[in-house]
Amino acid sequence: MRVTTAGESHGKALVSIIEGIPAGLKLDLAEIDRQLKLRQGGYGRGARQKLESDRAEILAGVRGGVTLGSPVALAVYNSDYENWKAYMAPEGCDTDARKVTRVRPGHADLTGLKKFGGEDARNILERASARETAVRVAAGSVLRQYLFALGVEIAGYVKRVGTVEDAGSYSFDELKNKSGVLGMVDREAEARAVKFIEECKASGDTCGGVAELRVRGLKSGFGSCMTYAEKLDARLAFALMSVQAIKGVEFGEGFALGAKKGSEAHDEIFYTAGGFVRKTNRAGGIEGGMSNGEELVLRAVMKPIPTLMRGLNTVDYVTKEPARADTERSDACAILACEVVLESAIATELAMAVSERLGGDKMDEIISRYGRLPA
Repeated sequence: MRVTTAGESHGKALVSIIEGIPAGLKLDLAEIDRQLKLRQGGYGRGARQKLESDRAEILAGVRGGVTLGSPVALAVYNSDYENWKAYMAPEGCDTDARKVTRVRPGHADLTGLKKFGGEDARNILERASARETAVRVAAGSVLRQYLFALGVEIAGYVKRVGTVEDAGSYSFDELKNKSGVLGMVDREAEARAVKFIEECKASGDTCGGVAELRVRGLKSGFGSCMTYAEKLDARLAFALMSVQAIKGVEFGEGFALGAKKGSEAHDEIFYTAGGFVRKTNRAGGIEGGMSNGEELVLRAVMKPIPTLMRGLNTVDYVTKEPARADTERSDACAILACEVVLESAIATELAMAVSERLGGDKMDEIISRYGRLPA
C-alpha cells in the first residue's frame, strides 16, 4: 500500500492517490467529509477556514461506494483558488505579484529557496503549507475505514494548549466526550486554554500544544524487531513527524521513563485463563518495535505556528536587508486541527503496516486473516 499527495495551498486542488487498497471496502463517503470538517474546526483558526468548506471528491477506484482494488484518487478543491488564480494558475499567471522575499523564521521559506532556487518563497510555502493536510485527512479517513473493518479504532484529544494542560487520565471511550472547541475533555482546562489563545491573538502571537492519540483493537505482532525499518514505533514516529509543525513524539510514558528505574518503567507480564496479560501500559502498546496487543498510546507536540501577524525579525532574501517577516493569513492556534490530522497520519501508516503483513486483494480474505491472528 502506498499513499501520496500533491497540490498547493492556493492552487486548484489538493489530490491524493492510494495504491494497494483492496477491493470490497464499502466506504462511508459522509464520514470522509465529517473528518474534513473536524480538521477545519477549533478555537484560534484563521480567516481561511471561512472561505473553504472542504469536501472530498473521489475521482477513481470506487464504484457505488465500494473500492475496486485499483488506485483510489481523491481531490479536495480549494475555493480560494478563484481569488488566487491570477497568481497561481499553472497555465500562466503573474509570478511577480504576491511575491514573498521576507522569509519567515520557523518556516520552510529560506531553506527551501536555498535548496530549490529562485527568489520567491511562495514557490516553497505553497507546498509546505499545512493546507496540504486537508487531503491527507481525506486519504486517512479512507484508510481509517479499512482498519475499522478489522476492528481497529483510532481516537485522540488535545492534552495541552500552550501552558494549559488537560491533566486528566481518560479511557478510550471517554475521549468521545472531548469538546469541539479545542478537543479537550476537561472543560475547565479548556476555558483557560481559550483565554490563553485570546491573549496570543491580542498580541499578534501564536501558540502550539500537545495531542494524545490512541489505537485499540490492533493485535500483537505488527511491525518487526528484525530490521529497524520495520519497527512500528519508528514508522509511526515518522508518520507523526511528517505532519507540519510537529517537533516531538513519544510513546506510552515516553520521556518520563528516562527518570525512572527499570522496576518502575516496564510492564510486567502475567498469564491467566485468557492468555498473557499486562496490568500496566507504560510502553504505549509497542515492545521491540512490535505491537503487543495493548492500546497504542502516542503523543505529539506541535510548535507555535511560524506565521505571526506581528512578524519576526528576518532578512529580505533578495536585498539582504533586515526586515520584518512576511505574513500570510494564518491561525493563532491550530492544535485541534492538528490532532485530527495526526489521527489520519496514524491511520495511514498503520494501514500500510497491516496490509504488508496480511496481504490480500479483497476485504473478506483480509478480515478472515486478521481474525486468525493471536491477540
